[in-house]
Amino acid sequence: MDCRKFDLTLIEAQDLQDVRKLFKMKVYARVSIGSNQEAEKWTPPDKHGEVNPAWNYTMKYTIGDSMVCHYGTMLVIKLYCRRKLGDRYVGEIHAQMKDLFEHAQPFGGSASVCYPVQKGSVNSKGELKFSYRFGERVSIDKLFLAQGLADWAKCCS
Repeated sequence: MDCRKFDLTLIEAQDLQDVRKLFKMKVYARVSIGSNQEAEKWTPPDKHGEVNPAWNYTMKYTIGDSMVCHYGTMLVIKLYCRRKLGDRYVGEIHAQMKDLFEHAQPFGGSASVCYPVQKGSVNSKGELKFSYRFGERVSIDKLFLAQGLADWAKCCS
């Protein structure tokens, strides 16, 4: 199985829609790649930036090489405002992993980009800036991977 490392750093968002009228916005991001919602990762909330949050938070993934070879695998970053009575949705961005990979190739596999934040089918206010890096392709032996998962399952039970 061919895989590669993928490092994603959420840098900041600018000029987001203020979804809180009484208190400060504390914005965090939920990141998922593909349809695997169990692998969703979260940033800590920014407690000071309000509509201009800054995280500089890096997330590390190991992704299948097929995710960057074919269209269909999406990087989805959803922004939320933390609240005691339930978090409020701010907006999201969607990016094709293949497009990100092709954009980064001339720059040694890494790039920084800005995407407009969308809410539903229309652009909402603001943009999200992030950087990313694709590592080299590595081959993981399926037997080794299966053995490693079996050993891990034994440790956790």
